Amino acid sequence: RRAKLRSVSHPDRAQKSSYMGSIDLPQASSFKGGSETFLRDVLESILKTYLRKNPMANTVWELVQSVDNEKVSYDHFFFRTFKVDGYGIDSLSSFFMDYGYTIGGRLDFPKKHIHVLWLSPPEIHIPGDGHHLGNGPLPRIVIAELLVDELSPESQEIIRKYLKPEGGKQAILSSTLGSLIWEKPTSNDFNQLAKESEYGAWALFHGYTLNHLAFAVHRLKHRFSDIKCVEEYFKEKGFKLNEDGGDVLKVSEDGLLLQVSLMSEKHEVEFADGVTETITASYIEFVQRLVLPEFKDVPGDEIKEFHRREGLEQASAYHIMESTRFTAQD
Repeated sequence: RRAKLRSVSHPDRAQKSSYMGSIDLPQASSFKGGSETFLRDVLESILKTYLRKNPMANTVWELVQSVDNEKVSYDHFFFRTFKVDGYGIDSLSSFFMDYGYTIGGRLDFPKKHIHVLWLSPPEIHIPGDGHHLGNGPLPRIVIAELLVDELSPESQEIIRKYLKPEGGKQAILSSTLGSLIWEKPTSNDFNQLAKESEYGAWALFHGYTLNHLAFAVHRLKHRFSDIKCVEEYFKEKGFKLNEDGGDVLKVSEDGLLLQVSLMSEKHEVEFADGVTETITASYIEFVQRLVLPEFKDVPGDEIKEFHRREGLEQASAYHIMESTRFTAQD
């Protein structure tokens, strides 16, 4: 054993080091953040934490995976943050942009005091090796932030009491571990904040844990490749679907972006003051992006992501966020 650990002299080491590059390191990355493998590992850790903390979402994920021979694909990962003391969108977006993600677009929801940024993934092929990230492109990253300064003084005081300066620097670590950066809130603070912002109360308790993931329906190969079949299947199985806005199927104005989400499961949790209550957790979504009119003649087996409808839809996103509504019917 020791012999194997000893340093061995290689006469051609100097020569080899002079031309080491993409040939010797095919997975080498030009991202300033590090390797592509590390980016995938971070995303997979975030996903595993989400599935561990949300049994219903895990059941749905396993169902989709089992039907499609473990080849799942994701449209986006969605996070919630607070725009205060460095805890907002930048606390997460800076990490992903270091790894090649670029700004795709923004949405504003004045009534909810929420701003949303979505990021387009770098063009990295994910091998179909059975890992959680599947065999498609990396997911888009969608990050929302609550505009704390627009809330009442009472709500601002609650949030700022927990979120200490500089803590937001640990956002990505918090997402992978599923642990809060700040102290667990009391039931009084949680419920008081929920009166003004259910989003804020949710984020105060769950932190940077993934709020929801969205499957890319258009990249699935079985019957779930049609979002209407997805809707029918989960209705038949007794899952609660998000009907906010009047319909389960959310359709963009141009008819090219179709979304269905399940209502969040509920967990019994214990607050810092020992009070136990049942609150909403995370949820799961399905997204189908149809081919843009200008690419309607492209053969089906040649369709790439850029041929499809991109971005988010303001009205649909507004209603989808209600999947964690505290007042949802049991």
